[in-house]
Amino acid sequence: MDTVTSAKVSVLRPLIFLLLVAIIVAVVYGFHLQQYLEKERLRQWIAGYGMWGPLVYLLVWFLAPPLFLPGLPITLAGGILFGPFWGVVYTAVGSCGGATLAFLVARYLVRDWVAHKIAGTRLAHLDEKVASQGWEIVAFTRLIPIFPFFLLNYAFGLTRISLKAYVVATFLGMLPVTIAYVYFAANVLDLLHGKFSRGLIIGFLMLALVSLIPFVYKKIKAGRGEPPEF
Repeated sequence: MDTVTSAKVSVLRPLIFLLLVAIIVAVVYGFHLQQYLEKERLRQWIAGYGMWGPLVYLLVWFLAPPLFLPGLPITLAGGILFGPFWGVVYTAVGSCGGATLAFLVARYLVRDWVAHKIAGTRLAHLDEKVASQGWEIVAFTRLIPIFPFFLLNYAFGLTRISLKAYVVATFLGMLPVTIAYVYFAANVLDLLHGKFSRGLIIGFLMLALVSLIPFVYKKIKAGRGEPPEF
């Protein structure tokens, strides 16, 4: 996938997400479910479980990447249940923890399976990229999602990058997208009650900004006369 194609995919992802949100809103209105999806009620409910709420959420995140479970629904749940601040904290820690667990599984337990899975793909050349650019290539693939998240975690386990560099680059690389989606999710239930709040508008703008990152990257690379990473 070239940079132009990856940029288009990165733009389509939030658009598809917003379409799904619109469908969900229509279903909720159609079946009159608004009373069950009030954000303060949901947050009070999860707060009633004390630390068990965040701990269970983190556990789900830790297991999701190794088990190939989709991360977006978990991210949205974090924003809805814990709000914009703690939602970002728990999601950032949990998603990075899950990505690290998948990395360790690939490095020490299922190297042959991962090598076979990525053979013949551009991920097979990931180790060469890591050798020349180190943690920067990890941060790049997190910030601009070219490859499937779960497969990328395993693929990095076969490279020579250190665990520390991988964890730091993964955490920082995913943070902008995490903030955008969690903040949006923390306010999306306002739509179900006929509110187009300031928080929801900010969430929309955040999603728009992260979708533009690939285009900005492409412009910078082109301006320097440098080829894209993949």
